[in-house]
Amino acid sequence: MEVNRGQNGIQLLLAAEQEAQHIVNTAKNAKMARLRQAKEEAERDIAEFRAHMEAEYQRKLAESSGDSGANVKRLEKETDAKIEQLKAQSSSISPEVVQMLLKFVTTVKN
Repeated sequence: MEVNRGQNGIQLLLAAEQEAQHIVNTAKNAKMARLRQAKEEAERDIAEFRAHMEAEYQRKLAESSGDSGANVKRLEKETDAKIEQLKAQSSSISPEVVQMLLKFVTTVKN
C-alpha cells in the first residue's frame, strides 16, 4: 500500500509539474503576443507620425515656394517705386545742384 501511495504522490507531482509548465508556457505565449501587438501599434503610430510630419513639411515647402514668387514680385514693385522716387527727387533738385556746381567752378579764389 505504501508503494501505491508513493506512486500516487509521484503521479500527483508529475501532474502538478505538467500543469505548472502549461501555465508558464501560456504566460510566455501571452507575453510574446502582447509584445508583438505593442510593436505593431508602435510601428503604426510611427508611420502615422511620419506621414503627418511629411505632410506638414510638404505644406511648408509649398508655402515657401509659392511665397518666393510673390516675394520676388513684391520686391520688384518696391524697388521700382524706390527708383521712381529717387528719380523724382533728383529731377526736382537737379537745377539747384547745377547752379551750386557752376557757382563753385566759376568762383576763383586767390
